[in-house]
Amino acid sequence: MSKNFYEFKPFNVGRWVVWSLFALVLLLAPAVFTSGLSHTMLSQMGIAIIVCLSYNILLGQGGMLSFGHAVYSGLGSFLAIHTLNMVSKGSLPIPVSLIPIVGGLSSVAFALVLGWVTTKKAATPFAMITLGIGELVWASSLMFPEFFGGEGGVSGNRVTGAEAGGIAKALGITFGPQIQLYYLIAIYTFVCTALMYAFTRTPLGRMLNAVRDNPERVEFVGYDTQKVRYFAFVIAAFFAGVSGGLAALNFEIVTSEVVGGPRSGAYLLFTFLGGATFFFGPIIGAILMVLAFVLLSEFTKAWLLYLGLVFLFMVMYAPGGVASLIMMNLRVAAFGKLKQLWVSYLALAVTALIALAGAATMIEMVYHLQLNEVLGSNLQFLGATLNAKSINSWFGAGFVMATGLFLFEITRRQFLKEWSVIQEYIEKEIKRREAP
Repeated sequence: MSKNFYEFKPFNVGRWVVWSLFALVLLLAPAVFTSGLSHTMLSQMGIAIIVCLSYNILLGQGGMLSFGHAVYSGLGSFLAIHTLNMVSKGSLPIPVSLIPIVGGLSSVAFALVLGWVTTKKAATPFAMITLGIGELVWASSLMFPEFFGGEGGVSGNRVTGAEAGGIAKALGITFGPQIQLYYLIAIYTFVCTALMYAFTRTPLGRMLNAVRDNPERVEFVGYDTQKVRYFAFVIAAFFAGVSGGLAALNFEIVTSEVVGGPRSGAYLLFTFLGGATFFFGPIIGAILMVLAFVLLSEFTKAWLLYLGLVFLFMVMYAPGGVASLIMMNLRVAAFGKLKQLWVSYLALAVTALIALAGAATMIEMVYHLQLNEVLGSNLQFLGATLNAKSINSWFGAGFVMATGLFLFEITRRQFLKEWSVIQEYIEKEIKRREAP
């Protein structure tokens, strides 16, 4: 089948279908997930999608490993919350719905200054500069409480600055209910995602890829690689600032945490987990980030340890992230071979869950002994009562983990054999189709 089968110039039908489905998901998600917690999580996912995609302009498209991207999303949040307070006082007559744009433009202003210094270097020096600037801004947040609000941060009220305009007032839009704010975030998410995708198709976006892959050749043909990185850096900062402005409206408070190193690390980690080499990878990473921060953190105190283990295994076995796993299996499915792997996938999932259950039991017992010893030695986990001081519980957990790992390794080796056979078939089939 030709790769242009679904493309009818001037329209790419496949692309229109994908973007229509994306808009439909944003539109109907609150109708499917109706609880207040769901609406809050969906709002956070929209914000996270924008900031992770903006980070991927640096990491995935430009090969720029940044440890300070939270500086621009965080400063956008602070300027947005101050703007919201000015709107609430009546000293600035702009609609609340445009405050995220203020956050984006504010981040652009900072990026124009800080980005010129940051993009002077590439690779490791670039990463170290971003780390230094990030620590500098975080330290400044404690030194200038008039702007950053000190330890308590800066709070605002998105309702008091009622939406301007007759239509908005007639519709009763105040952004007080979470569902109203969600749809504002959804609109920004769709528009920003579309604009960032469009950026990848521009000459600047293509040149940014070239700077990532071969900067020497780019300079040889007459382009200034530092300027390419600089322009991309400013564009990424704008979208990060928009996400920061949306976060300010969503939480109605901004603290120094939003410019800290852990926030930048989260952007890096989840963009990588989602798949930095694919445009939709950071979208997956953003969803995983909200699920981890909101749900996993409530389920267990050891959630950061689990997250670190997931990151470790992804680096070892799937460095392309979740998106790469999806694309590899779509390629197999396109040649009609995916049905041959479902038994192996099921076996891998079952054995991995067995090993994970054993390891998680041991981790939870360690955390219980360290943090909840005053509650006694017994704890409930996965429907079972465990004694963290009993050798039987430890032996049982260790046995389950070892058994799961042993079975997983056997299954993995068998899967690799099947995968290799299928890949050989695909390569032969591609050569056969390309032959005259």
